[in-house]
Amino acid sequence: MSSKIAKQADEQSDPKNIKDPSLGWIIGFLFLVSFLGLFCLVPLRKIMIIDYKLVYPSGTATAHLINGFHTPAGAKLAKKQVRSLGKFFSLSFLWGFFQWFFKSSDGCGFESFPTFGLLAFKNRFYFNFDATYVGVGMICPYIVNLSVLFGGILSWGVMWPLIRNQHGHWYTPDPDSSNLHGLQGYRVFISIAMILGDGLYNFVKVLCRTIPALISQIRGSTATTLPISDSPIADVPPAITFDDQRRTEVFLKDQIPNWVAIVCYIVVAVVSTFTLPQIFNNLKWYYIVVAYIVAPVLAFCNAYGCGLTDWSLASTYGKLAIFTIGAWAGASNGGVLVGLAACGVMMSIVATASDLMQDFKTGYMTLASPRSMFVSQVIGTGMGCIIGPSVFWIFFKAFDLGNPKSAYPAPYAAIYRNISILGVDGLSSLPKNCLTLCYVFFAAAVLINLARDVTPKKVSKFIPLPMAMAIPFYLGPYFAIDMCVGSLVLFIWEKIDKKKSDVFAPAVASGLICGEGIWALPEAVLALAGVNPPICMKFLSKKDNDKVDAFLSS
Repeated sequence: MSSKIAKQADEQSDPKNIKDPSLGWIIGFLFLVSFLGLFCLVPLRKIMIIDYKLVYPSGTATAHLINGFHTPAGAKLAKKQVRSLGKFFSLSFLWGFFQWFFKSSDGCGFESFPTFGLLAFKNRFYFNFDATYVGVGMICPYIVNLSVLFGGILSWGVMWPLIRNQHGHWYTPDPDSSNLHGLQGYRVFISIAMILGDGLYNFVKVLCRTIPALISQIRGSTATTLPISDSPIADVPPAITFDDQRRTEVFLKDQIPNWVAIVCYIVVAVVSTFTLPQIFNNLKWYYIVVAYIVAPVLAFCNAYGCGLTDWSLASTYGKLAIFTIGAWAGASNGGVLVGLAACGVMMSIVATASDLMQDFKTGYMTLASPRSMFVSQVIGTGMGCIIGPSVFWIFFKAFDLGNPKSAYPAPYAAIYRNISILGVDGLSSLPKNCLTLCYVFFAAAVLINLARDVTPKKVSKFIPLPMAMAIPFYLGPYFAIDMCVGSLVLFIWEKIDKKKSDVFAPAVASGLICGEGIWALPEAVLALAGVNPPICMKFLSKKDNDKVDAFLSS
C-alpha cells in the first residue's frame, strides 16, 4: 500500500491508492480482522476433527513430536537437539554481527560478493553468505530449492538478457529501471501469471477432492479413507480404539459454546464494518459486509481442504478478493487500495481458521483442553496484533524495506500491488508481448502441475514446482544459490550419517535461521541510534578500480 511500492508500479501520483504504514492504523486493522477467523469455524470443530476425521498432516506431525518429548528417550533426544540449535544459533548470530562491519552503504559487504564474477553478479547470480537462506535450504525439500534455482536460471540467465536486447523495439524505458512499462513489467507480470496459474490449479484440485469427500460425509457414507489416501476404501469402519475414545472424551469435555462464537463473530464483524472505512476511506461498508458473509464459507473450504492435503490456499482466496472487490470499487475510486485491503481481510480470516483447526487437531491428539487452546489462541492473537506490527515498525524505520536492491526487498508487496492493478485497470499497461508471455507461463504452470500429478512418483519428483520457479523471476537467483548450498550440506550429511542428519538437521537449520534473524533486531536498534558500520567492502572491475586509484592519487 505504501508510496515506495507504488513508485515501483508507476502510481506515485494517485493518492487514492496509497496508504503509507503507520503503527497506529496497522495495530487497529489487525485487531479488527484477526479475531474473525477464530470465531467463524468454532461451531464446526467437532465435525471437522471427530466426525470427518480430517488428517491435518502438519497438526498430526506436531502432535506426534510433542507426545514423543514426553517419553524418556524423547526428552533425552530433545535436549541434544536444543544444544545443537543453540550452537548454530550462536554461530549464525556472530556471523551476522561480523558481516555488519563491512556494509556501511548499499552494495557493500559479503551480501554483495561477486562469487561468480561481476557479469554474473549484475544478473544476480552470486552467493551472498546468508546463513538464513542456507538454513532454509536445509529445511525445504530438494525439489523446492532446485525449482527456485531453475526459475532463476530460466529468467535471469536466459529470458531477461534476451528481452533486454529488445530495448527500443518492445519497450523504451531503461532496462534497469523499475518502470512497469519496461523490463520490470515482464519480470513482475510473468511471475504473477505463474503464481496465478499454480494457485488456480491447486484451488481446483483441492476443490475436486473436497466436494466429493464432503458430499460423502454428509450422506453418512461409511467410507473412512479420505480421497488423498492411497489405500482402498474400507467397507467396514474399523473399531474405535481406546486412544481415540479417550481423545474424543477430552475433546468434547471442555466445550466452547457455539452461541458465544457466533455472537462474537457478529459483534466483531459489525464493529469492523463501521470502523475499517475510517482506516481506508474508499473501502465502503457494503464491501466489508459482503466479504464477511462470504468469508466463513471460504474459511470452511480452506480448512477442509487443508485437512485433506495440508495445503492452505489463503493467498488464493486473497487474490480472489483483490479481483472481485477491487474491480467492484473501480480504478477511479481507489480500487487498487480497496482490493489490497479486502485481500488482507480475507486472507486473515481464511488463514486463521485453517490454522486453528490444525491446532485443534494437535490438541485432540495430545489430550489438550480445546477451551484452553482456544483461549490461548485468543490471547496469542491479541499479543500478535501488537508485537507483530511493532517488530515490523522497527524494520520499516531502520531498513530500506521494499527496495528491490536492499536486503529486505519485500517482493510480494510489489507482486500483490500489481495483481491489484491488473484486476482494476486491466491489461492496458503491459509492455509489448508481455501479455502473450503471461498466457504462455500461466498455461505452463498449469501443465507442469498436471504433469506432476499424472506421471509416476519416480518421475514427478524431478518436475519443478511453478510457484517456487516464479519467485526468482522477480527477485533474482541469489537466494536460490544459498538455499542450494544448504541442500548440498544436507545431502552430504545424509550420505555420511543418514540417521543423525534426520534427527539434527532441522535443529541446525533452525539455529542458522534464528541466529541471523535475531541479529537483525540489534542491527535495527543500531541503525535507529545512528550507528553505522565503519567499513564498505565493495568489488569493482579492474578498469573501474584503476579509475578510482587514479582519482584518489590526484
